[in-house]
Amino acid sequence: MHKIVLDTNVLISAIISSGYPYRILHNLVATERIKICLSEQVLTEYTEVATRAKFAQYKDFKQNSLFIITNIKRVGKLYTPNIQLDIISDKADNRFLELAVFSKADFLITGNTNHFTFSEYESVKIISPKDYIENYWKV
Repeated sequence: MHKIVLDTNVLISAIISSGYPYRILHNLVATERIKICLSEQVLTEYTEVATRAKFAQYKDFKQNSLFIITNIKRVGKLYTPNIQLDIISDKADNRFLELAVFSKADFLITGNTNHFTFSEYESVKIISPKDYIENYWKV
């Protein structure tokens, strides 16, 4: 079973559309076929972003996202990273890398190639949802 960290943009994309992020979240995490690693900081960011007014244009977005975050908490494993990294230009994104390294995640899955400009850090592979589904997920 892979251990993963999901960047917030993957969570939001999974709620808005039915592409690769949706497949990861609904088909894999929801069925507990992969383990999602969480921290309080990451959960707070998920909730803060999911409740932003700009997403109100999507029908039932806030309710759906809060439901999904609740389920992620149920199936995920909570960690309290005790490391601080200052590698990524968007400082808030460092929390995802800190969690991935601390939890010994196999993958940090992100759609954010502007800030995550490297493909691996320590033993964590940093990949897109498409790359994960097409190259690493084995049914």
